[in-house]
Amino acid sequence: MRVLVIEDDIEAADFVRKVLSEAGHDVAVENDGEAGLSRAQSDEFDAMVVDRMMPKMNGIEMLTTYRDTGGNTPALFLTALGDVENRVEGLKAGGDDYLCKPFAPSELIARVEALGRRASSEAPTTKLQVGDLVMDLLARTVFRGEVKIDLQPREFRLLEFLMRNADQVVTRTMLLEKVWDYHFDPQTNVIDVHISRLRSKIDKDFEVALLHTVRGAGYRLQA
Repeated sequence: MRVLVIEDDIEAADFVRKVLSEAGHDVAVENDGEAGLSRAQSDEFDAMVVDRMMPKMNGIEMLTTYRDTGGNTPALFLTALGDVENRVEGLKAGGDDYLCKPFAPSELIARVEALGRRASSEAPTTKLQVGDLVMDLLARTVFRGEVKIDLQPREFRLLEFLMRNADQVVTRTMLLEKVWDYHFDPQTNVIDVHISRLRSKIDKDFEVALLHTVRGAGYRLQA
């Protein structure tokens, strides 16, 4: 990935550059808002890391101008201004994510790479497939081979999340956050109940099981 870092603190900018470079990314650095805006408009990047407080043009002004002129490179605000009002202001200005200082280098890398993946998606995904299990997100249908599988709305969301994370272990916490929106206590058995129902629908009458329990960790959908 090509990443543009716009940060007026030379030491901080060098640290961010080093962290991202060691993760394998090509990093360019500008040290004020005007230079950062000019570079963002004249060059192509997969993601930007933007400080809030900078000379000549602050991060909010810089990103607002960039968006108003058609710039669409995803941007992460990296700043010490971490209260809710500042985060909301940054997102409204066109920021895609917000990370407060001090930060863990691993989190910075993960967030920047997530922005890059989002930007590289050429078109919205309309179909998901794991083995012979196929989900059509537009028609809201699920087939395993030639067999249509009828799912309740929550079961559909659960399966969609598992399919989007196929071959990876999905924890109970991840499911509570992404499928149930934290509406349930982590100790609830609602996940177990829905996993059991889903397994009976997508695996019970088929020779090969797709939905696996990973003891002590969570679940994995794998062909």
